[in-house]
Order: sequence, then C-alpha cells, then structure tokens
Amino acid sequence: MTWPTAEDARLLHAKYAPSPEAFDLVHTHCEIVAALALQLADRCAQDLDRDLVRVGALVHDVGVYALYRPDGTIAPGTYVRHGVAGHAILRAEGWPRPLARICSCHTGVGLTRQDIERLSLPVPPGDYTARTPEERLVMYADKFHTKTRPPAFLTYRAYARDVARFGPGKEEVFARLREEFGEPDLEPLRARYPHAVRSR
Repeated sequence: MTWPTAEDARLLHAKYAPSPEAFDLVHTHCEIVAALALQLADRCAQDLDRDLVRVGALVHDVGVYALYRPDGTIAPGTYVRHGVAGHAILRAEGWPRPLARICSCHTGVGLTRQDIERLSLPVPPGDYTARTPEERLVMYADKFHTKTRPPAFLTYRAYARDVARFGPGKEEVFARLREEFGEPDLEPLRARYPHAVRSR
C-alpha cells in the first residue's frame, strides 16, 4: 500500500492544531517518536513496513488537538481519550485504517476493555491493544519521549516505573516490548532536540 507522506502528516497537524504552540508541542513530539521508531526498526529482525511506521508515528498524537479547550489547556482526566480521538480524525479524513489503529492503540502499552472498566476511563468500551509489529513499535517508541512542559526524553527505567499506574501486568508488557525491539539510543536525538533526559 502507498501511505500518506510526512508532508501530508504535517498538513494534518496544521489543520487540527488549535494554536502554533500546540502544533509545535505535538508535531515535534511526533517527529521525535518517528525518529526513535525508525532507529529501532533499523535494528529489528522483523520485516516491518517502515513507511507505515514513519507516518503512523508522525500522526499518532493528532487526536490531542481535539482535547484542547479554548484557554489552551486540556481538562484533567481526558487525555486518555486522545488515541480514539486521533482514530476518528484520520478516518474522517479518509486516511487508511492501519494508520487510524496506530492512533487508537498506542496509549500506555495498550488499553483493554477490562482496563477501561476497572479504571472508569472516559473511552468507549473496546480493546485498544497493539496487534501488528508496526503498531507495537510506534506504541513502544512513544514511551521514550513526553510532551510534559518542558518536554523530555525518558529512559526505559523511567517509563517502566510510570507504566505500573495503568494496572497489574503492564510492566511485563513493556518488558516484552524491550525484548522485541531493544532500547533506543537517545543521544543522537538530544543533539537535535535539546530536551532533558528523565531516568527515574
């Protein structure tokens, strides 16, 4: 399949971003995740669709824009909805379903119907877990950078400590992703994006 391009992804961000600040924050994060995912893909023994990985990473967080309020903030407790919001945006724009799934299946290390019920998450009941290697890779790469203010890179250990809040078994899922894809080298990206590294 021929996937949309990086420029198509940038234009999609520009269309939905409510402000230049939101665009810079979210689009830059997506660029970093794409670079991390492709770095990991280069070392992966699996036969991956690199173009799907690249564009999926570039649009995985486009749903964040739908959560912004007029004052430029996101309501507490609603951020978990950004994946399904991104899925809806991509499908409304006629983008291929595999890219929309990368949006809806990258939150945490995957949300199950049981997670949604147990945590009373504001997400439609369903299974939002990554199934394909490309979905898993983008989801995993996303964990090594955060859009917090200021944005930061995360080490494997830093996210492993954080993922436990999503419930039992999530640390083991993250560990299996490391076995599948390895750990990225953050230093080359720090040269381009001078964000701090959080190791704990």
